[in-house]
Amino acid sequence: MTGGSPIHSVGTAVLALLMLPALGNAQAATGGQPASSAQAASTGSGQAYPVRPVRLIVMSTASSGPDILARLLNPKFAEAFGQQMVIDNRAGASGIIGAEIGAKAAPDGHTLTMATSQVVIVSVMYEKLPFDLSRDFTPISLLGSTPFIMVVNPSVPAANIREFVALLKSKPGEMRYGSGGSGSPPHLAAERFKAMTGTSIQHVPYKGVAPALTDTISGQLQMTISVVPMIMPHIKSGKVRALGVTSLARTPLAPELPTVAESIPGYEVTGWYGLLAPAKTPAPIIARLNAEFVKAMKSPDILEKMSGLGAEAKGTSSQDFAVHIRAETEKMRAAVKASGARVE
Repeated sequence: MTGGSPIHSVGTAVLALLMLPALGNAQAATGGQPASSAQAASTGSGQAYPVRPVRLIVMSTASSGPDILARLLNPKFAEAFGQQMVIDNRAGASGIIGAEIGAKAAPDGHTLTMATSQVVIVSVMYEKLPFDLSRDFTPISLLGSTPFIMVVNPSVPAANIREFVALLKSKPGEMRYGSGGSGSPPHLAAERFKAMTGTSIQHVPYKGVAPALTDTISGQLQMTISVVPMIMPHIKSGKVRALGVTSLARTPLAPELPTVAESIPGYEVTGWYGLLAPAKTPAPIIARLNAEFVKAMKSPDILEKMSGLGAEAKGTSSQDFAVHIRAETEKMRAAVKASGARVE
């Protein structure tokens, strides 16, 4: 176990602010309708788009979920646009480095950013950032989401969420849970659970989700929240007991498991991947990109591989992704405030 650790990348209400310009441009970018894949897009200078390979900034390491998805999408992009995507992994500083590069790129559609839920978390945890998520980007599409599963050690006398809440209320502050670090999505998922149930359970931050799961299995911790691929083998072997998934609806990745929301209405915390373009990217380019990526996310090979990553394929409109970002920002702002998480 460690003491407080830096924000750990994993790698999910309405924002109190009014609709901000760059996010608001999402609806104008598509006109509320998906564009035809055959629709011509222009860079704004009259040239057909794209005129060269497109750089895709991935705010995580090679072989991470977002990186794997980016590489799966590359052939689809080449087929649709006649150009390759060049994957540029920029994982440093919890994705801040990559986000800054993406935000400051020319708004001509030749630099895109594969964002994750971590970019929302850093946007509410850091007072000063070299980019503004709502001002400096235009959403293209939410590509996928990753539900988490809340599990307990088998010795914990709770078979479901309601029994676990009752147990925590009977022993306030006596139990412990582990996460992959202060400010990580599983940490904030647990803190949102605490806030919505009025319970108290001690947080133990680790350098990664794997050691937190190991100590939950051994009994040093009573609870943890982790990703589906990592935790399902231990659920099936009986080393941990699943209480619920953190998505709003049951996940097809484990349809037999109830959601936390079935006991705690409105509870939802997930990780996610989505595509962003610099603000002021021409609307026809955003519309064309949205149409092609939505189409790609529906292809059978992508659906199968996303399931293997523990993710659910989405493929939303630009405006729906904008709404998602605002809602996630407000949700994570409340979770960070409740947790007291801070940059260290």
